[in-house]
Amino acid sequence: MWSIGNEISEQHSKNGGPMALELAAIIHNLDTTRPLVDANNNPDTSNQIIKSGAVDLVGYNYHQYDWPSFHDRYPGKKFIGSETTSALETRGYYQQPSDSMYYWPYSNEHGKRVPAKMNEDHTVSAYDQVRAPWASSHEESWKPIKKYDFLSGMFIWTGFDYLGEPTPYGWPSRSSYFGIIDLAGFPKDVYYLYQSEWTNKDVLHIFPHWNWNPGDSIDVWAYYNHADEVELFLNDKSLGIKKKQGDDLHILWRVQYEPGTIKAVSRKNGAVVLTKEIHTAGKAAKIALVADRKIITADGEDLSFVTVKITDAAGNLVPNADNLVHFTVNGEAFIAGVDNGSPTSLESFKGSEHKAMNGLALAILQSTEKAGQVTLTATSDGLEKATITITTK
Repeated sequence: MWSIGNEISEQHSKNGGPMALELAAIIHNLDTTRPLVDANNNPDTSNQIIKSGAVDLVGYNYHQYDWPSFHDRYPGKKFIGSETTSALETRGYYQQPSDSMYYWPYSNEHGKRVPAKMNEDHTVSAYDQVRAPWASSHEESWKPIKKYDFLSGMFIWTGFDYLGEPTPYGWPSRSSYFGIIDLAGFPKDVYYLYQSEWTNKDVLHIFPHWNWNPGDSIDVWAYYNHADEVELFLNDKSLGIKKKQGDDLHILWRVQYEPGTIKAVSRKNGAVVLTKEIHTAGKAAKIALVADRKIITADGEDLSFVTVKITDAAGNLVPNADNLVHFTVNGEAFIAGVDNGSPTSLESFKGSEHKAMNGLALAILQSTEKAGQVTLTATSDGLEKATITITTK
């Protein structure tokens, strides 16, 4: 579809209707195959653009509480969630308890903006429990879209984190927290909510990590599909079977932490579908490198994205590791960029080193125009180094 505007002031101007009709005529003169929409942050019946009839779909930016009654307001019209959600997460950080919802950077109390108490280290919980005050969590957005057939779908703000708009914080935060995927391309946990709802892939994703203090009360979530139930185990002792009820999108166990292994088993008609485990990680001991592609084109443009993992001696990701990693390249490629997904990192995206964030960093290799073998080596003080080979041809 084509959009003629996003949150523009003419929504409530006498010029809004004529301008919308003029823009619609220009677009229809160029392309009659796609419907028109505009994105309205004030989608009430005083909206002059909607009233003009210029658009084929009525776009709602947020206002999720009004979605179920859309046809009461606009009988016979077609709905699209033109901007939704604006939930906030830092990959790999978790705040207990997980069933408390936070509205940051302020809450609306009695019609007034009241500053919210936020984390001094500029972190945001990855449990889908923090959202902008005008917005909704991922689950709050998806549930009504899933429930009501006349709600045609939604655009999520946002798929990826991006530079700028570091809501809910200010400097030194310098990138957004809105993404389903962080700035380095690493999935946040809520990625697996959408994977379980929107794909045919078998999904069982449990979180958080399993490095806490003895006796801590930790909420363990599971996103899953293609199963009737999930059973959770702590060090091989069952913590019970959970099933989604009603419109649930996840299940939760409140667990008293002890080190070891947390394991989830999903079943369908009694048969195991998937099993996932998370182990308590020991001290950071080595680096692991994983390339998304080990063969790339020698055209001077192709890329291989290499995930850098800080692990213990047994290969478990160390969930709080922030080691500085140095990179060297030999062969027909160079480092196009480095990152770790942190919204607060002020390190350069260019260079030959970068710190990890919650155990992960990224190095992007770019080919030259010569075919050959490329070796990437990653080192860090006190850690066993890692090497990976990429072929360009």
